[in-house]
Amino acid sequence: MTREKDDEKQMSAVLRTINILETLSECESSNLENLSRETELPKATLLRFLSSLANLGYVYRDSADRYHLTLKMFSVGSRSLKYIDLVSTARPFALELCKTLGETVHMGIPQDDYAVYVLKEESSYTLRMYSRIGKVIPLYCTAIGKIFLAEMGDEELRGYLERNPLKPYTAKSIRSEEALREELERVKRRGYSVDDEEHEEQVMCIACPIKDYENKVVAAISVSWPVFRFDRDDFENTVRLIRKTANKISEILGYQE
Repeated sequence: MTREKDDEKQMSAVLRTINILETLSECESSNLENLSRETELPKATLLRFLSSLANLGYVYRDSADRYHLTLKMFSVGSRSLKYIDLVSTARPFALELCKTLGETVHMGIPQDDYAVYVLKEESSYTLRMYSRIGKVIPLYCTAIGKIFLAEMGDEELRGYLERNPLKPYTAKSIRSEEALREELERVKRRGYSVDDEEHEEQVMCIACPIKDYENKVVAAISVSWPVFRFDRDDFENTVRLIRKTANKISEILGYQE
């Protein structure tokens, strides 16, 4: 019982410390009164934690008795970046999504005017998608590709379109710049993209962005179906599952919504 109480006490201290650090990260500085109100901690308790954080170098108090975060938090966090492997990080989440939906999952990254598959988890069905890690795909007619196009500024998108005529891969491929721009606005608004037989006939695909600590889209994760196996009545729930997976990977990369 004594050990359990000690564990609970330590966990409470950890949660309070994180609460203080996250609250300070949302502002340039804060005085004790405001910080107490925002963290819902008594001033005496808060002062003890701030004193410890200051001694450790994570917080400093200026001459006006206002508290600031130091750059030590950034320094500690940035050290881990070199150890994060995007593919290794994403693989268990991609596998879980593949098992949940039963369909092929890809993760792609941008490469010049294209996207390239860097991860694939294969469907358990006999009839599967033909694809491979390292396969290069166009941007304007694939779900993963549209995620990257939607992140481009106007000038960058214009340059892309000058270099890449919108040739149709199927009868449903986008053929005009106006239609593509309208589609990309929908992607931005909804937070996901759809390839409804635009790259390959009889293949449906939905993708969501993966972001890093700079709020930059570094990859996209998608699920592909043969059209006859896709349940359009369950569309919203399917998108939710893909978005949830993308968000979990993004969180590990340091993204905060």
